[in-house]
Amino acid sequence: MAEFSSSIKYQSNVAIISVKGFIDAHTAPSFEKVLADLTSAGRFKIVIDFGGLQYISSAGLGVLMGQIEYIRENNGDIKLVNLSKKVYKVFDLLGFTTLYETFDDIEGGVKSFLN
Repeated sequence: MAEFSSSIKYQSNVAIISVKGFIDAHTAPSFEKVLADLTSAGRFKIVIDFGGLQYISSAGLGVLMGQIEYIRENNGDIKLVNLSKKVYKVFDLLGFTTLYETFDDIEGGVKSFLN
């Protein structure tokens, strides 16, 4: 079975989620819970560090789409950082790079909220 793990740290008022492994139909509910827990706590400025991500399926992409409207309605956003070439290509082919800002590193994603 695919492995998925995540950790959260905070920098200023920005939540940084680091994900590792695979986000697929089996692990997407865990990923969704991480985002839902943050928004339930009033955290709407979110950076997702995909540096440890090996694979994301349509279920994982669906989690992002399912959360973004609510997050933006609450003056927040999701920034994507450290995407591997393979993962970036998936996001780009599906048009996600026009919906989400991407950055090379966590610092860039966090700074984008502070400007």
